[in-house]
Amino acid sequence: MGGSSSPELNGPRAGFGIDIGGSGMKAAVVDLDTGALLSDRRRIPTPRPATPPAMAGVLCELLGHLGWDDALGAAFPAIVQHGVVKLAANIDASWIGVDARRLFTEASGHEVALLNDADAAGIAEMRFGAGRGRGGVVVMLTFGTGIGSGLFVDGVLVPNTELGHLELDGREAESRASAAARERERLGWAEWAPRVERYLQHLEMLFSPDLFIIGGGASKNASAWLPDIGVDTEIVPAQMANNAGIVGAALVGSGAVPIG
Repeated sequence: MGGSSSPELNGPRAGFGIDIGGSGMKAAVVDLDTGALLSDRRRIPTPRPATPPAMAGVLCELLGHLGWDDALGAAFPAIVQHGVVKLAANIDASWIGVDARRLFTEASGHEVALLNDADAAGIAEMRFGAGRGRGGVVVMLTFGTGIGSGLFVDGVLVPNTELGHLELDGREAESRASAAARERERLGWAEWAPRVERYLQHLEMLFSPDLFIIGGGASKNASAWLPDIGVDTEIVPAQMANNAGIVGAALVGSGAVPIG
């Protein structure tokens, strides 16, 4: 797919998204009307150390690989407020306080919209996946190394919620209920499910949601544990899988989904 977010005659509207993770940076051209990928998904390992200049270099490398030369979006594994990194857990600490939006924009020569990675995944699910057409309060949760969250009210994102860091029973929730905690403690799905249930019950008390969407690595095995979760709120597995961050970033980068 060529390098412009403007569609070809009778062609799809296209955007470009990059999903930046602790182990890899992946990108693709996205059909903004369907959420489908219009190019191969390219992945480059996250540099070590994951410093701002090194990661800006990989971002430019991905743009070159896929021939993109227009505005883009980037999903970032940190709290991002007005383009500035406020908290970084899975990348180098030198990112804290950096205006990443400005850095990436200047490095690439194109306008870059930046948002939290779990928020990006949630945007994709709300537009094309399990949350499509849903109003009220929707909580998207990604169970992986930690617990990422995206909170939506009538389809509008409330950014940077970081609900995995809520204290629950005297401990940070993701220290016990993340997929990484299950693997670290060698728990079976039936042993781990009550921890997730306790966490979701806590979120029910705080937010009275209408829907939980469960994503991240653990959602691939949703049938093994999701039926055991006893909560009042409707709960469904995510549908966008590994492309959610890319798609959500592309939607924001193109302006199709404004986030303020």
